[in-house]
Amino acid sequence: MKTLVAAAFLASLFIGSASAMPLGPAASAPNADIIEVAGGCGGGWHRGPYGGCRRNWAHPAAHACPRGYHIGPGGRCRGNGR
Repeated sequence: MKTLVAAAFLASLFIGSASAMPLGPAASAPNADIIEVAGGCGGGWHRGPYGGCRRNWAHPAAHACPRGYHIGPGGRCRGNGR
């Protein structure tokens, strides 16, 4: 038994070390075929509060006040920050 173990040990020294998984390149360049998008929804879309995809813009006529304004007391448009 001792000779079998010794023979296996000597054989492993001469054969070399075996790798279970080869090492990958240390620094790889990003793949040009992959386009990263926010949240997996695609360009012009984002994740909503329940995880669904929603558009990044809304129809301007659907809003009572223009951008930079909000509905203040009495239902009139007031500038943000006032």
